[in-house]
Amino acid sequence: MKKTIVNINRVPVELYKILKFENIAASGGEAKFMINDGFVKVNGSIETRKRKKIYPGDIIKIQDIILEIQLKKESPATQ
Repeated sequence: MKKTIVNINRVPVELYKILKFENIAASGGEAKFMINDGFVKVNGSIETRKRKKIYPGDIIKIQDIILEIQLKKESPATQ
């Protein structure tokens, strides 16, 4: 299993966008097909809603890939 930490800048993010931006799917359309066909699990359950809202702490699993979602922390210089 390959585990990757995904840092997001805003909350929530739609599930299909994470698959697209992490290059698990070549396009948003491909990501939507993967989700619709039941290949994606969120927090251990098969998820078929392509616009499912994803929050920090969620775990996404696609075959042997695990994505752990975290909120990107701002550096003190940008505050």
